[in-house]
Amino acid sequence: MRMSELSRLSGVSVTTIKYYLREQLLPAGRQLSATQAEYDGNHLRRLRLIRALTGVRGLSVSTTREVLGALAEHTGDTHRLLGLTLGSIGPAEESAEDSTERAEVDALVEELGWDVHKSAPARETLAETLGSLRGLGVPLDRGALVPYARLAEGAAALDLDQLDGIDDPLELAERALLLTVLLEPALMALRRMAQENESARRHGGGHR
Repeated sequence: MRMSELSRLSGVSVTTIKYYLREQLLPAGRQLSATQAEYDGNHLRRLRLIRALTGVRGLSVSTTREVLGALAEHTGDTHRLLGLTLGSIGPAEESAEDSTERAEVDALVEELGWDVHKSAPARETLAETLGSLRGLGVPLDRGALVPYARLAEGAAALDLDQLDGIDDPLELAERALLLTVLLEPALMALRRMAQENESARRHGGGHR
């Protein structure tokens, strides 16, 4: 396909495609003449992934280039590929010293038997959240977190079920990114609606 068709199918403007080519995010097409090149399905999948990384995850061009390079090195390792795409594999910003909350998170992961990298940014995010709650007088201990963690396990299984049967690494990365990042607001909305429903069930005053 020519660049105009690549633009139409991907929803990315020709100007932006040319920019991605200059920045070496998108590999060059097969040269047909001095001014014309031909592109294929691999270019389309790569372009969609670039758009997801820059638009959905909000990565810079330089960081996107690093992620794409890392993905190219790990196309045969699905677990690593998903970790790199979703940002669940480091580097995480380590605290200057281990906090009580970080130790609590580590203990929770061990109790659950989860295989989560020590440098996973989510560990630090959870620790910071626990610290904020404690500072506001709402301490949440490990025991209180376990039921939430089990619910998260179920959600994660559903997430990964959506990726079954996808063999192409670029398509897999794009689908994982879109499902995970774009579905998070939907999950929060469902939780809010469920809370309202539960409150109506317990206390009355429903709107129906």
